[in-house]
Amino acid sequence: MKHAQRTGLLIVIDAVGLSTLEYLLSKYPGKVKLPNLSRLGLGEIVLPEFRKRLGKTGGKSYAARVSQVSATADSLVGHREMMGVVDHRTYDLFPDGFRRDYLEELERRIGRKTFYNKMAGGMEAIELNAEEHERTGRPIAYASKCDPLIQLAMNESVIPVAEQHKIAETAFALAMEMKIPITRAIARAYVRNEQGEIIRTSNRHDAVLPIGQRTLVDVMNAAAVWTVAVGKTADLVNTSYRAKIKLNSEVYLDPSLKLRFVHPKRKDTNPFSIQGTVNALEAAHAVYRPKGTFIFTNLVDTDSVYGHTRDVEGALKSLEEIDRCLPLIEKHMAKGDLLAITADHGMLHREDYGYHNNEPLPFIACRKGGDRKLGGLKTGLMPGLTDIGSLFAQYFGLRKEYAAIVRG
Repeated sequence: MKHAQRTGLLIVIDAVGLSTLEYLLSKYPGKVKLPNLSRLGLGEIVLPEFRKRLGKTGGKSYAARVSQVSATADSLVGHREMMGVVDHRTYDLFPDGFRRDYLEELERRIGRKTFYNKMAGGMEAIELNAEEHERTGRPIAYASKCDPLIQLAMNESVIPVAEQHKIAETAFALAMEMKIPITRAIARAYVRNEQGEIIRTSNRHDAVLPIGQRTLVDVMNAAAVWTVAVGKTADLVNTSYRAKIKLNSEVYLDPSLKLRFVHPKRKDTNPFSIQGTVNALEAAHAVYRPKGTFIFTNLVDTDSVYGHTRDVEGALKSLEEIDRCLPLIEKHMAKGDLLAITADHGMLHREDYGYHNNEPLPFIACRKGGDRKLGGLKTGLMPGLTDIGSLFAQYFGLRKEYAAIVRG
């Protein structure tokens, strides 16, 4: 049975800030097909020299450039700011790896030795050390090149996923005890496919810095709005959700949706998150939820698969596939539902690596089937990315409650 109840969907296209998109377009001479993002206003907010590359806009959506007010360009910080949490702290990286006393105590607590302990890109660290890890059972410990965190890479066939998650939680708790300033400890789960190639999976687990305050998600939960996290959003804004969707097998992909893998070796996880979003939208209108449903989705491939590797063509092809799926997502929304699309940070391509970058981000929003862009909702009420959260707070009648958590 279908129910006429409101649904809000926030999609975060990871690491595709506007400066990043403009850079990708400048480095790729071929045709780029983004008709749906253009229809929603993306072409209006890139620099003038790139507008003709994106095509015409329909003018029925709100589109603006927005910059975060938090200090650090980081997935955790960006997602949290969208939910009302501004973080003025700065965090340092670990170019020389982590303290020996920290790793020795970690090894004692998890009952396994670790190795490597260098700063490296995610796939670089795994590819260099996978054979030794698989031979010894020792997690690959390494520092991120762009985020203040420790990563522990492990093959799912060597260390079970549940144990991997416990290792990450232990690493983070110990870092807090020893006052090591990290924002996350990540269990980087991977498998080998039939050809022996390394594939990172969506079974990764982030043990993260406590938020320290209420978020928009908490406000919604208290008001009986059904909250759903799709992909890694629940790891980043790590509060309670009514449902979490993190699919990790092709058996869960509905063939009728015709979702595609962009990577030639099928390393993408976006198809799983798009499927999860469709599932959440279908449930939003099939299950009785009188106060409505909020869906918070992250599409990570433009960061993890194509961003840090500085794969210009791959990032654009991934973005094109997201664009191709937008009508599919919109088809599962009802008249009056609210859709917003943004990014959590940009990606600065340097010679050695892709680094997170603080830059203008897209803020695109519309109400389905309305004759006005936002149906009376207002923008510009809150600073930075908290204005995105403000839009959803208004939509669900929670403007005052949200303003209270943003302004303290």
